[in-house]
Amino acid sequence: MNQNIIININDKVAEIILNRPERMNAITIDLLKELKDALLSVNKDESLSVIILTGAGKAFSAGVDLRQLEANGTDVSSGGVGKELDKYANEVIKLLEESPKAIISKINGFCFTGGLELALAADLIYIANEAKLGDTHAILGFRPSWGLTQRLPKYIGIARAKELSFTAKTISGIQAAEYGIALEALPREELDSRVNEIAIKISKNSPNSIRAYKDLYSVASNKGLADGLEYEANTSYDIPEVRERVQEFLKKLR
Repeated sequence: MNQNIIININDKVAEIILNRPERMNAITIDLLKELKDALLSVNKDESLSVIILTGAGKAFSAGVDLRQLEANGTDVSSGGVGKELDKYANEVIKLLEESPKAIISKINGFCFTGGLELALAADLIYIANEAKLGDTHAILGFRPSWGLTQRLPKYIGIARAKELSFTAKTISGIQAAEYGIALEALPREELDSRVNEIAIKISKNSPNSIRAYKDLYSVASNKGLADGLEYEANTSYDIPEVRERVQEFLKKLR
C-alpha cells in the first residue's frame, strides 16, 4: 500500500500528491519508487487526460531528504546525491515529460532544489503567492543531476537561472510568476480551484490532440527551428476522435 504518494481521480483528471507532510515532502528513494509506479499506472489509463502533481501540507517538496542520505551513508563527495536516487528521480522526470497526458505542477508551498526539478518537468506550473521557491544546491555544495541546468534556463533565460543558482536565493510565488517559472500566482486559497478549472478545460479537449501537441512542443524545445518545422509538417498522429468532434462542432453552428 502506498504511503508516500496519494492518487485522487476525478473524472478525467488524476491528482498525484507527494505525501510526507511531516518532512515537507522531502524526496526519498521510496517516495520516488511510489511516484514512478503511480505515473506508470496513470499514464496507461486512457480515461485520464490530465495529471496534477502537488504536495500535501505546507510544501510541494523541500528537496532531497538529507537525513536519509546521511543514514544511508551516501557518498556525496562529488556533489551528487547517489546513483540510486539519481536513477529513480530521472526515471520519474522522464515519465512526466514524456507522459501522453497534460502535466500540471501545482506548487502549494515550499519548493526547493530537487522539488523544483520535479516541478519543472511539468507542462504547466501554477503557484501560490505564499509559496517559497529556490535552487539551494550551492548552499551545501551539491550540484544538480536531475536536469535543472537544462530546464530552468528555458523558463527564465540563462542569466536569471545562473543568478538563482549561484545566489541560492529564495523567491516568492509572485516572483516565480514574474520570472516566468509559473504561469500564474494566486492566493493559496484560490490555487486549487484555478488549477482544477484549467485541468477541466484541458480534459474536455481531444486527448490524442494533446498527445500530439506534447510531442511537437518537445521537438520545438529541443531542436532548432528548421528541424522543428520539418518535423511538424511531416509527422502524423492517430486522432480517431477528430471526426466526431468536428461533427459536434458543426451541429452547434446550425
